[in-house]
Amino acid sequence: MQPREASWGNTAEAARDYLQTRLTLFTKLMFWSMVALLVFLTAMYQRYPAIQPADNDLILAGAALLLGVMAVLWRLVLLRRTLSVWALYSLDVVYAIGIGGAFSASALLAKDLRPAAYTTLMYVTFTVFMRAIVVPSSARRTAVISIIVFVPVWGAGIVLALTTVQELPSPAFIVGSLVLGVVPILLATVGSGIIYGLRRQVSEAMQLGQYTLERKIGEGGNGAVYRAHHALLRRPTAIKLLLPDRLGAENVDRFEREVQHMSQLTHPNTVAVFDYGRSPDGVFYYAMEYLGGIDLEHLVLRFGRQPAGRVVHILGQVCGALHEAHAAKLIHRDIKPANIILCERGAVLDVAKVVDFGLVKEITRDTSSSSPTVLGTPAYVAPEAVTDPDHITHAVDLYALGAVGYFLLTGRRLFEGKTAVDVCVQHVTQAPTPPSQLPGVTISAELEAVLLRCLAKQPADRYPSAAGLAEARS
Repeated sequence: MQPREASWGNTAEAARDYLQTRLTLFTKLMFWSMVALLVFLTAMYQRYPAIQPADNDLILAGAALLLGVMAVLWRLVLLRRTLSVWALYSLDVVYAIGIGGAFSASALLAKDLRPAAYTTLMYVTFTVFMRAIVVPSSARRTAVISIIVFVPVWGAGIVLALTTVQELPSPAFIVGSLVLGVVPILLATVGSGIIYGLRRQVSEAMQLGQYTLERKIGEGGNGAVYRAHHALLRRPTAIKLLLPDRLGAENVDRFEREVQHMSQLTHPNTVAVFDYGRSPDGVFYYAMEYLGGIDLEHLVLRFGRQPAGRVVHILGQVCGALHEAHAAKLIHRDIKPANIILCERGAVLDVAKVVDFGLVKEITRDTSSSSPTVLGTPAYVAPEAVTDPDHITHAVDLYALGAVGYFLLTGRRLFEGKTAVDVCVQHVTQAPTPPSQLPGVTISAELEAVLLRCLAKQPADRYPSAAGLAEARS
C-alpha cells in the first residue's frame, strides 16, 4: 500500500521519483556538512589542544565510519537504485536514527568537554531544519522524524547531567536540553507542513484532467504550450492552454475552432490532437502529440542555411499537410519556421510537423489609431493579407511557405525592417532578391523559379494549390 504522504504528487511514480530525488539531495548535503564540521573541529583542536576531548581519536574513527555509511547511501543506493516509496520512507527513518545516535555517541565520548551536549543539540537542530526544507514530508511525519533524531541526544544529555560536572545544575541542564529540542521540532514541523501544503497546491494547479504539466515549451498568439504527460499512458504530450488574459468570447470561439479543425486533420505531417477540455477553474486546453525535435527557426539560427535537397524534402512534407488542410477549407494563416518542427518518428529522421493551425497575430500600424488588423507573422505575411485581410485564400499559405524556403536556403528573411509595418509594406511593394544573387547561396534555376513563383505578389500568379507546389518541387 502506498504511504499517504507520497500521494501529494500527480502520480505515484512522480511522487516516488521526487521523494527519491529530494532524499538524495538531503544525504548529499548532510555528507558535505559533516565533512565541513569535522574539518572545523580538527582545525580548532589543533589551534586549541587544551579543549580536545580525551577520546577524540575514537570520535574521529566513528565519524569516519559514519561518513562512509552516508557516502554509500548517497552514491550507491539513492543515486543508482530505484527504491519503492516504502523503502525511501524506511531509509528516512533509519537515517534519522543513525544521525541521532551518532551525535549522542559523540556527546558521550566528549564528556570532558562541558559544552558537548549543547553543541550536539545545535548540530542536530541544523539537521532537522535541513530535512524539513529539503525532504517533502507532512507535518506529522516531520514531527515524528525530528523526535527520533532528538531522543538519543536528549538521552545523552541526561546521562551527562547525572554523571559529569556541568555549568548548570542537573535539573536545569536537562530541562534546558529538552526546551532546545522541542522548539526546533515545533518550528520544523510547522515549516515542513507549510512547504508540503504549498507543494500540493502547485501540484494540483499543474493538473489538467488526466494530464500533468511539466514545463512551458512555447507561447504565442492566444495560447501557451507545455510539455506534459498522461497519468496512465505515461507518454509525453504537448498541452496548449488559452491564456487567462485572452478569455474573451471571441478568443474562446477561435480556440475551440482551432482544435476542432486540427482534430479533423490526419496527415502524418500535421501535429495530431488527442484531447480537448476545460479545467474546473475555467482553463481551456487541448492535448496534442509532443514533438521532441527542433523548429526550422532554431535550425537555421543554430546551424545556418540548409542544403537544397533537405529544403526540398521539408517543403514537400509541408505541402502535403497544407493540401489536406486546404481541402478541409482551413487556412493556416501563420506558416513560419517556428511553426514547422523537424522530429524523428519511427526511426525516420527529418519528419516535418506543422503546428498551430488557426493562430492569429495582431499587428497595428499605430497604437493610437484604429488601423485594420493583419493576420500572420510580418516576416511571412502575404501581400493580400496586408491590403485586404478580410478576403484571403489558401494562397497566403503558399506565399508563407515560399518565404520559409527562402529563409532555409539563404539564412535570411525575405525582407528586413525596423518595424512590423516596414516589413509588411515591403511585402506589398518590393520584389524579393533572388537567392542566386545572394553571396554564398547555391541554388538551381528550377528551385529558384519555384520559390519566386510562390512569392508572387498576386495570388493568381502563385501555384493553384499545395499539391501543385509539391509537384513542381519534385
